[in-house]
Amino acid sequence: MQITILGATGRVGREVMLRALADGHSVHALVRSIEKLELSHPQLAAIVGDAREEAMLKQAVAGSSVVISALGTDGGDALSSCFPGLLAVMEQQAIHRLVTVGTAGILESRTEPGLLRYQSSESKRRSTRAAEEHHAVLRLLEASAEPLNWTLVCPTYLPEGPYTGIYRSEQNYLPEGGLQITVGDTADFTYKEAISGAFTRCRVGLAE
Repeated sequence: MQITILGATGRVGREVMLRALADGHSVHALVRSIEKLELSHPQLAAIVGDAREEAMLKQAVAGSSVVISALGTDGGDALSSCFPGLLAVMEQQAIHRLVTVGTAGILESRTEPGLLRYQSSESKRRSTRAAEEHHAVLRLLEASAEPLNWTLVCPTYLPEGPYTGIYRSEQNYLPEGGLQITVGDTADFTYKEAISGAFTRCRVGLAE
């Protein structure tokens, strides 16, 4: 299978890429800097460009069955501004599987129904900018039409750490008492979910 990964030089994206290559998949990685990729592999094709440019997205996703986005926020609107183009390109090329990594802030609040966690007292963060960017992506995904099969992976606090396999997932909510999840475990879930499609057109909260 060919998989396109956006954000392959980031913490989660790199681990997802390594898992895909280890399983024998071909990977297209759209990156801004080839130097930051720091990897050469016969099944890896690096496309250097900006994910906000549709021409680069077309090249990156061509021939893929699955698109995984591990793009982060940059303090601006780079994340949300790339998604309209990405969804359009995927529709044009009849690619129906999309997994993107967000934040636990855009999960449903348990204590204040009708609000997302970042809008409620559950959030301890002073700035909501990153959550607002991911919320914009969520709105685009919710407004998309089938057959797009999307999953928005929402890890809680994400420290560096290896795969442990000891973590929980819950549709639309953060697992109760969840305080953190390692980068390795987040990448593990993201990669496996991209292949399995167990969660359809929804958010998934992740925590240990």
